Amino acid sequence: MRTSPNLKTLLAFCTAALLATTARAVEPLPVFDAHLHYNIEAREGYPPAKVLEIFRRSNVRGILATSRPNEGSELLMKAAPESFTIVPFIRVYRDRADYGTWHKNPEIVAMIEREFADGAMKGKVRGIGEFHLYGDEAKSKEFAQIVAFAQKNDLWLHAHSDEAAIETIFTLNSKAKVIWAHTGFNTSTERVASLMKMHTNLMGELSYRNDITEGGKLSKAWRTLFTAYPDRFLLGSDCWVVERWAQYGEIMDYYQRWLAQLPRDVGTKIAYRNGERIFGISLLRK
Repeated sequence: MRTSPNLKTLLAFCTAALLATTARAVEPLPVFDAHLHYNIEAREGYPPAKVLEIFRRSNVRGILATSRPNEGSELLMKAAPESFTIVPFIRVYRDRADYGTWHKNPEIVAMIEREFADGAMKGKVRGIGEFHLYGDEAKSKEFAQIVAFAQKNDLWLHAHSDEAAIETIFTLNSKAKVIWAHTGFNTSTERVASLMKMHTNLMGELSYRNDITEGGKLSKAWRTLFTAYPDRFLLGSDCWVVERWAQYGEIMDYYQRWLAQLPRDVGTKIAYRNGERIFGISLLRK
């Protein structure tokens, strides 16, 4: 049977459209990495130029930088091209000795105030953290001062915390703006949804949430949560140890695989548009 020229043209057009649609479906989304550390241990093996190349290969267009000490974020800011966006936060740790005591140390409160007013990132700081805080640790007078300082200066709090500490933050200030590192690690999706319903300024960051997929497929529970709260999630790499830098491409590939299983508008919000919105930035500059 001979195919008419018009039918051939139609078949060719349909084939081309299908290929184009498939290409768009697998095309990696731009990414805003909302949990990035450039700690002192990483600098020798991963100088700023190498780090920026890692970002480029993974289509990462901007980062939330929080480093120990804060000098790491400053180094990346100096090295980054104008087209790459860095949103710096003030880390609450001067060194590892601060991890267990920062929340009740008036020196840390003073450091945060000093870094915000006179540090190298003056005028650019958008938040405080990442910090580790659990249970009644959030009830110290020093932490209450930090929450009040954040509210006064319109800063986000980047909290690696259990549910109790998250609830205390919002008790201290119902209008607090919180990025919940790892979205609680193992907090159920039902509980996450409940907390997001109660606290409209709570964002969930998704590093180390390995339960998002089951057998390589986006789980039903997370699909339901993402579609119910598409404006409330962010991606993150959490390069807290040097080994994570070696795994950076794999981490981002994992995100891209399950993002592609969501409606495109939902995946785009989680990948980068939520970061653009909450920080008032544009990541797709030429």
